[in-house]
Amino acid sequence: MEKEKRTEISAFGEFGLIEHLTKAFPLRNTSSVLGVGDDAALISNEEHLTVVTTDLLLEGIHFDLMYFPLKHLGYKSVVVNLSDICAMNAVPSQITVSLGVSNRFSVEALEELYAGIQAACEFYKVDLVGGDTSASHQGLVISVTAIGKVKPEKRVLRSTAKKGDVLCVTGDLGGAYLGLQILEREKQIFLNQPDMKPDLEEQQYIIGRQLKPEARMDMIQQFEKAGVVPTSMIDVSDGLSSDLMHLCKQSNLGAFIEESGVPIHPQSEQMALKFKLDPITCALSGGEDYELLFTIDPRDVDKVRLMADIYMMGEMVDANDGIKLHTKGGNIHELKAQGWKHF
Repeated sequence: MEKEKRTEISAFGEFGLIEHLTKAFPLRNTSSVLGVGDDAALISNEEHLTVVTTDLLLEGIHFDLMYFPLKHLGYKSVVVNLSDICAMNAVPSQITVSLGVSNRFSVEALEELYAGIQAACEFYKVDLVGGDTSASHQGLVISVTAIGKVKPEKRVLRSTAKKGDVLCVTGDLGGAYLGLQILEREKQIFLNQPDMKPDLEEQQYIIGRQLKPEARMDMIQQFEKAGVVPTSMIDVSDGLSSDLMHLCKQSNLGAFIEESGVPIHPQSEQMALKFKLDPITCALSGGEDYELLFTIDPRDVDKVRLMADIYMMGEMVDANDGIKLHTKGGNIHELKAQGWKHF
């Protein structure tokens, strides 16, 4: 077996490494005036609001390299930021990527990471315009900043929902959490029995929801085409319950959702039952689905009903009414934030 090539990062130095990793990133957007290679990027604003967001991914906290391929990690690190841009009803156009790396990573390993970043840039038509690299003694650190734009009249905030608005969500929920449960289970089996072959149970969909999520740019395009501007919006990263609470708190409202309106993929439902978990609990608290949770004016219901992959599941109500789940059995439960906690 041929020995895998390994190039030490020190062979390039900081600027040589950045140039090597980013040379295959062309500028696609006219607003990208100047990209990687100077002290800062130059981005033309034109007649739009510039939207900026940033996310930090830390090894051992947000990802485990034991089962997370570097190419998938690069892709996901971009997607989680683009999802925040989408949540503003905006279109992403540029990203910057900063890394903290230890000497256990070779140049070839970072090339894999950047191959995933490049795949995301190509798919979402965004430009890599800058970043930084530094030594790290605490594992791999990835910081991505995403930049986008939106017309002032199209921007959507968390704080602008109104009482009586219809609560909607895209896609399906709970799959990413259940994909993670499979990966964690197989990790523990491997640690105890290294000769055992991983059994991912042909659950490509839910494992893909964890390892290679997608930002719902298609929904922003659907809104534009249908002439719909949501009254408020947030992406589902911490879990439906937690993110709905953010929406309610900032809009000073309550909400109720119907259990029957919460979309759950059949694979997610089957795997939840296999793990002896309640599927609706996984959907409410799982997190990392990167779907869009949003509200619409009741007058737009007929338009939204014609849009693909959108589910109406509840209504915004007075803050004094709280945030409640109406179960299929006819019971009413107060929702608790049991999703991802950052600290």
